[in-house]
Amino acid sequence: MMKTKANDDGHPNLKTQKIIFTSAFDLLRNPLANDDAIIIKNENPQPPSDLCQEKEKKEGIGEFRRHHLLPSQYGGPAIKSLHFPFALKPDQIKAVEAWMANGQRGSLIYSSGTGKTEIAFECARQAADRSGKQHFRVLLILPRIVLIEQNYRRLVNYGISKEKIGRYFGEQKEIREITLSTYHSVANAFSLVRDADMIIFDEVHLASNTARAFSRIFDIVSKKENGNKALLGLTATIDEDDPRNFTILTVLPPVRKYLIKDAVLDGRLARPVIVPIRVTLTEREQKTYDACSDKIKRISSRFHRHDPQSMMKLLKAGGFPSWQARAWFLNVRKRKTLLASADNKLSRAAELIAEKQRNKQKVMVFSETLESVRKLKQMLKENEIDSMIIDSSMPSFKRQRILSQWGTKFYPLLSVHTLEIGYDVPEVDVEIILASTSNMNQVVQRIGRVIRKFRGKEHAFVYVVYVADTKDDYMFSTFKRAINSAAC
Repeated sequence: MMKTKANDDGHPNLKTQKIIFTSAFDLLRNPLANDDAIIIKNENPQPPSDLCQEKEKKEGIGEFRRHHLLPSQYGGPAIKSLHFPFALKPDQIKAVEAWMANGQRGSLIYSSGTGKTEIAFECARQAADRSGKQHFRVLLILPRIVLIEQNYRRLVNYGISKEKIGRYFGEQKEIREITLSTYHSVANAFSLVRDADMIIFDEVHLASNTARAFSRIFDIVSKKENGNKALLGLTATIDEDDPRNFTILTVLPPVRKYLIKDAVLDGRLARPVIVPIRVTLTEREQKTYDACSDKIKRISSRFHRHDPQSMMKLLKAGGFPSWQARAWFLNVRKRKTLLASADNKLSRAAELIAEKQRNKQKVMVFSETLESVRKLKQMLKENEIDSMIIDSSMPSFKRQRILSQWGTKFYPLLSVHTLEIGYDVPEVDVEIILASTSNMNQVVQRIGRVIRKFRGKEHAFVYVVYVADTKDDYMFSTFKRAINSAAC
């Protein structure tokens, strides 16, 4: 532990704070999140006098209170009350420095589990400090509603007053000095973008040119009158050669990268051990798969279109071409559903789960369809293994209850996409992925769920179950690329 003086504004020096490892769930349980502990009401706020400081010192509360006063008590931006209960890591400090040096604009390509959220908060604090403004409006755009509450609690835990944090989504329309929203909500309220002094784009790759409603946000921030806004993009991976990401990379060029391989070499993350498990289709499944593939190839050859984007244009053409495009999409979905729910794939996953359950190990399972995880759940039940499914349609309280019971009442947790982003489970070191995706960012996100360090954990095992001689082979090549970036 390093000790130095605090800064003049009462905040501890960036490089001198106590190091404490924590997770999102630890933050929810942290006593600092107690409302009474953080918000200190005062109708006529004044800086503490010498006598008050002496009294607080004797009572052991002075240092705590000075770091958790409402921003209005000393004046200045709300984000300047930010106080981490740990020291930022060297890679996080370098990220902040790189972003500031680039004129407070750019993207950070940082692996899951390396604390991108804390980096973003510190960037906002330093940008507010440099702005000299009394109020510095921060807009944090998140990919999912469930992440709004997580980030809200995290900000409160880090010393930001609840009165200064707004949540803007659905029926809840709070605009505060620090506003948390989603891409969908912001796409219907561009005034949030125009009014913000700083915008943080979490999972910035989601705002690619193909997501027109989201990419319009960049149309606004690119205008000359918005040239002074601080802009920060966060992502675990983004394809810099993909033309769909041209706007993102132009407005928010990468200023620093810290991938899985880098973090593993530095000892920041556990080493991922990828275990490929090859299975085959049953005879009945193979016939269905071949029939779907033949129809897809025949339609693609007839119209010289081989990807969803070009086929979507055909769909809008009307008449016979439109009908054929519909048939193309129908067979693509049918084939994907078949691969996700293939009997041998689910049977092998069930065997793995049974093996890990004997050691009372938590297991995280990712599949591509809700139908496939329901089928797996039933298969496990027939083998007297309890499991739970978690999906985005569940209310927040139910998801939290399931997560709290994980590892006590059941060990396998089954998910489609809900747990890919924002959920850190460092205590879990076993993951089963039923391969059916070629999305690199999705692959990296899934691997990133289980590689955070925890109580001496040095390895995380990721079992990739795929169907040989099918589209799964092409999709598995994506995992290989992710493995190469993670291998040491």
